[in-house]
Amino acid sequence: MENREIEGIIEGILFSAGEPVGLKRIAAALEMDEITAESVIDKLADKFRFERRGIRIAKLEKTYQMTSAPEYASKIRLALEKRKPPQMSRAAMEVLSLIAYYQPVTRAFIEQIRGVDSSNTVGVLAERGLIEDCGYLDVPGRPRLFRTTSAFLRTFGISSLEQLPELGELESEIYGQVSMYKEKEETND
Repeated sequence: MENREIEGIIEGILFSAGEPVGLKRIAAALEMDEITAESVIDKLADKFRFERRGIRIAKLEKTYQMTSAPEYASKIRLALEKRKPPQMSRAAMEVLSLIAYYQPVTRAFIEQIRGVDSSNTVGVLAERGLIEDCGYLDVPGRPRLFRTTSAFLRTFGISSLEQLPELGELESEIYGQVSMYKEKEETND
């Protein structure tokens, strides 16, 4: 098969699937090894970005999915008459952060850290598909464990959890913002 045909097959697979497709499945369909298939997919993704096409290929760990180009999101949303998804509350972001950094976690762990009941927030995040059940902790009562999903990765524009900022970097950024805010407050007094 020539390269153009391989690219066409990849486009067809990802477009038709409408959801993430594993590298292993794509390589099997192309009758090639995973390393070669991954290289072709990455080159095709680069080509879409370079040509500023309306579609992109998003890598989500060892899966790929066709998505719309983020820079055209507002126009796409206008054409499809979809409302912008509601912003997440501070509580939802806190819970999602805890799950992302410490997964898999129980609701009790989240509540212990936050100091408040988080069952509603966990339910909302699960409804939005950002987190999912991933089994039970092997202790009395067998509480559910939660982890993030591929929708979480897509929503935050990352391909794997390794791309999350280090907690130390995040904490220093937050403390820096708090310090700047306090300095502004003091100068306004």
